[in-house]
Amino acid sequence: MTIFVLVPGAGGQAWYWHRLVPELQRRGHTAVAVDLPADDESAGLDAYTDAVVAAVDGRAPVVLVAQSMGAFTAPLVCARVPVDLLVLLNPMIPVPGETGGEWWTVTGHDRAVAEHAERDGLSGDVGDQETYFFHDVPPEVVAAAFQQPFAQSTRPFEDPWPLVAWPDVPTRVLSGRDDRFFPVDFQRRLAAERLGREIDVIPGGHLTALSRPAELADRLESYLTSR
Repeated sequence: MTIFVLVPGAGGQAWYWHRLVPELQRRGHTAVAVDLPADDESAGLDAYTDAVVAAVDGRAPVVLVAQSMGAFTAPLVCARVPVDLLVLLNPMIPVPGETGGEWWTVTGHDRAVAEHAERDGLSGDVGDQETYFFHDVPPEVVAAAFQQPFAQSTRPFEDPWPLVAWPDVPTRVLSGRDDRFFPVDFQRRLAAERLGREIDVIPGGHLTALSRPAELADRLESYLTSR
């Protein structure tokens, strides 16, 4: 039995994983979805890391799955507790010394999104939740999502990423084929430049755990046998 520890992205809500958790449990695994202190204006990357380490609670073997902004926290966890596998899902991949606030400009995110939107004929600002985040999520799940309290302080985006190198942990980058917020070509470039790795591609947008939980669980389980 594997322990999947699930680290959310912006907003820090364990709820994000609520459709994936039962899929992993049905496959005989334990799934622990982490709540991060995203509404705490004093909580930086250290506090986020503490929350994940507490959720691991000494259990093993651990597969750490980090969504989007969670990629800034998950490698810090790997430096503190044994992790068998790190899976980055539609991630913000950091480099040493970079802040989350700097990441957007340094990576050329705005340009990548604009070029993708033009190719696909998308309109509206990138902040349009339904166009860029929930476009492939079932309507009833979208409705439930908009009922969840959402807060994300700027504090963790101010911390320089403290590691001098990526942790010595097997790492997979899993990208949503239909991601409009982090287009797949953008993710492919960053994974190559920053990790020297190719990406794996799965159907779904930025919020794959909400839109395609069964397919995501299958892919995560496949990593266990391919290690």
